[in-house]
Amino acid sequence: MRVAINGAGIAGTALAYWLGRMGHEVVLVERAPQLRTGGYVLNLWGVGYDAMEKMGLLPKLLELQYETDELRMVDRHGRTRGGYPSKVLQSLANGRIATLARADIAAAIYGLLDDRVETIFGDSIVTIDDDGTHARVGFEHAPQREVDLVIGADGLHSKIRQITFGPDSLFEYPMGCHVASFEVAGYRPRDENLYVAHSAPGRYVARFPVRDDKTLFFMLLRDEYLTGTLPVTESERKAAIVTAFSDMGWECPGILSQLETTDGIYFDSISQIRMDGWAKGRVVLAGDAAACPSLIAGEGAGLALAEAYVLAGEIHGHGADLDSALEHYERRIKPYAARKQRYAESMVPSFVPKTELGIGVRDLATLLMRLPGFPRLLMGRYFRDAMELPEYAMPCPEAQTPPNNSFVPTPLRGAA
Repeated sequence: MRVAINGAGIAGTALAYWLGRMGHEVVLVERAPQLRTGGYVLNLWGVGYDAMEKMGLLPKLLELQYETDELRMVDRHGRTRGGYPSKVLQSLANGRIATLARADIAAAIYGLLDDRVETIFGDSIVTIDDDGTHARVGFEHAPQREVDLVIGADGLHSKIRQITFGPDSLFEYPMGCHVASFEVAGYRPRDENLYVAHSAPGRYVARFPVRDDKTLFFMLLRDEYLTGTLPVTESERKAAIVTAFSDMGWECPGILSQLETTDGIYFDSISQIRMDGWAKGRVVLAGDAAACPSLIAGEGAGLALAEAYVLAGEIHGHGADLDSALEHYERRIKPYAARKQRYAESMVPSFVPKTELGIGVRDLATLLMRLPGFPRLLMGRYFRDAMELPEYAMPCPEAQTPPNNSFVPTPLRGAA
């Protein structure tokens, strides 16, 4: 088939990899001028970890992972009031977990693509004329072309979903919070291998050391702490962050003072995408475009990798019967994605408690994670994937050596 994939994030690059290996004619379209290098750090485990292993990329990603010793919760004076060692999560995931930058995952997959996949940067699909058998896609810049399948892997605010299914408002489920993220070079203090966080009612700020002496800051705020509409410009984002976090203790005054020296601030609502179906005619969605569980779920990347593997596997297994392939893809993935979304919704009060009492209870629970038996009691279901990746008779991954056009991941830059 001729396949057009909109979005070169984790889902898009993974789909391009699998479909290209099957011999399909794939064009991967990315709106950014180059592969994105920003983004926050996440934990990859479960089916996402399994999917990377099936691609043969696990050794490469384990080289890129961040080693963390502890998650530490502190009060406004910097005193420890909660947290647990990272080995707790390692135990819950049976050792199959890695802390990675989102951009490093996508870049590692992209490095496996070769001339079987065409990539167009600085462009996007803007029109789709679907006759039920083929689809003629129009781009912002490139000439139109006819394809057999269009895949929207373009994130929470998917352009393909908007074109085919309707506006975001029909499918976006806000979770009552917003997220901000940015990087600063040379920030001090710098606690190597520690994730340090501080909370106030309705707000949460954390720092994490990343490469090249940079620190990644991650902020959550409930909607009541955001005045006005979602900030769009860089200056509006900085102003919104200062307004929301200026009265917090700990290192917040120093963190806020760094805003003037940074750019590439990421600021968005924390939302899920909930849809009855992901396929329509010759268009199908994957990754956050289909079923974003929200960053609170911690498994958006893993879910995207699983979706890419299953969608490609069903297409491979059903041959020319594309309708059946898309139907089986949804049937296998949708219940799993729905469970992850429900769990993420239940986690909001733990991430951003509304009261000091709620913060105290949350921090006490993190201290209990140090005791035998408590981690599995408190978080065991979070690490139990009620799904195993099916086995498909797809082409096996090649050796670990990337092809000559491999993309070498650059250090995190900004937060996109």
